Amino acid sequence: MVFPYLDIIIRSVAVYFFMTIALRIFGKKELSQLNTADIILILLISNSVQNAMVGPDTSLIGGLIAALVLFSINFAIKRLAKRFKTLGDLILDKPEVLIHDGILDFKALSRLDVSHEELKEAAREHGLEHLTDIKLAMLEIDGSISIISADKKHLKQTHYKRKHNRKNLQKV
Repeated sequence: MVFPYLDIIIRSVAVYFFMTIALRIFGKKELSQLNTADIILILLISNSVQNAMVGPDTSLIGGLIAALVLFSINFAIKRLAKRFKTLGDLILDKPEVLIHDGILDFKALSRLDVSHEELKEAAREHGLEHLTDIKLAMLEIDGSISIISADKKHLKQTHYKRKHNRKNLQKV
């Protein structure tokens, strides 16, 4: 073999892209707040893909090369995503509008699996009685819901973390 660690590099790149695609498919709602089951899943996934990256090479150098490849590809992807909008749109999440000028985007709510109750609770936490009082509600890239009031008296912006598998929202 020309370069003994080429196998680790190729495996690490493959695992990186697999994990990026998997997280993209499962969406930002799943990442909004990690519970015990989510942490266990992350630990198990990291353990399962570790062998896929380094193969039979369990040496310190093999592990460091795998880590270096992951950091490098992550850095490169972020740079490329900033430079090429199409790539950025494909790889990186964007905030999603849920309510604009009091009008709910039912297609977005359905696609993102955000319930009417979650929106109402976020509005109440902000001191708003009706969803029509919301100028803008966004599902942010971290899975939280931020709200900007249409009322001049409620100009402050709020940011709420969604609780995984619950209807409630937690004020940050």
